Amino acid sequence: MEKVHGIGGIFFKGRNPQSLAAWYRDYLGIPVNDGYADFECRDKEGKPARTVWSIFPRDTDYFGPADNHFMINYRVRDLDAMLAQLRHAGVPVLDRIDDSEFGRFGWATDPEGNRFELWQPPSEGRQQP
Repeated sequence: MEKVHGIGGIFFKGRNPQSLAAWYRDYLGIPVNDGYADFECRDKEGKPARTVWSIFPRDTDYFGPADNHFMINYRVRDLDAMLAQLRHAGVPVLDRIDDSEFGRFGWATDPEGNRFELWQPPSEGRQQP
């Protein structure tokens, strides 16, 4: 069975993302750069990993329905296997995969309508072309 093995990112909406990001930088010391913070960490095997933190505009549809105010990105080893497993279980899965220099991304929705993102980093599973 394919499993999530970490949190790749936490994303939430703000009325004024730049101003709110500056507040988090100034008052909590979150290292916000270009609208996001990138925290370096280690996975269970001790390999370098990252967790991204970012604020999106209130009107984004990236999180699914407009009333969803956050989205969590989960790190997986094999995105294709995870999406197939979810589809087989009847979980609503977005019919799209994005490949980029940052890895592979897919999306699904939990029973309460919260969209979540699945992320296979470039170093996991199959290599990028």
